[in-house]
Amino acid sequence: MGDEERTQTRRRFLGTALLVPAAMMGTVSSPDAQAKARPTPCGDGGGLTPAQTEGPYFKPSSPLRASLLEPRMAGTRIVVEGTVLNTGCQPIARAVVDFWQADDQGQYDNAGYRLRGHQFTDDAGHYRLESIVPGLYPGRTRHFHVKLQAPGQPALTTQLYFPNEPANQRDFIWSPELVMKVRDGDGGKLAAFTFVLDVRPAGA
Repeated sequence: MGDEERTQTRRRFLGTALLVPAAMMGTVSSPDAQAKARPTPCGDGGGLTPAQTEGPYFKPSSPLRASLLEPRMAGTRIVVEGTVLNTGCQPIARAVVDFWQADDQGQYDNAGYRLRGHQFTDDAGHYRLESIVPGLYPGRTRHFHVKLQAPGQPALTTQLYFPNEPANQRDFIWSPELVMKVRDGDGGKLAAFTFVLDVRPAGA
């Protein structure tokens, strides 16, 4: 891991509160709420989706787009899709789902918005991302960064991981609760993950 990311990562590792851009996620994240892992009967982590470090390369005001692909972009194509749920296992519509990642060489675009974008879940709480499989950033296993926010609620910052990656066990941030289901598809990979946010159902 580079010195910059190691320093920034350790500072953020315990879930420091995050101020999300007002145009997208105008509230401050609560690390105490994010750190809870209450069991739920839904979701891919066995409970609330855990928070993880933002890392040093988040940029506010990413483009509104569900596909991060660009012409002649190198890398293995991947589609990541799933649902954003509340604690009652009900879908959350119009939740912001913001992705950013390294390219196939493990490099982040810090000058522009390449491989960065946000979208809103539909009425069924569904999201769908088209991108490439991230490369290996030095010292890290393969991962996506994600920031989610239900309407009027605090933001959750986390990461998504790939199964059976050799670097998973060596990455001190990696969590088995955040491993996607991944399979081969036509021309690339298909991945799925269900997020559960600390949002109570209406009327609860």
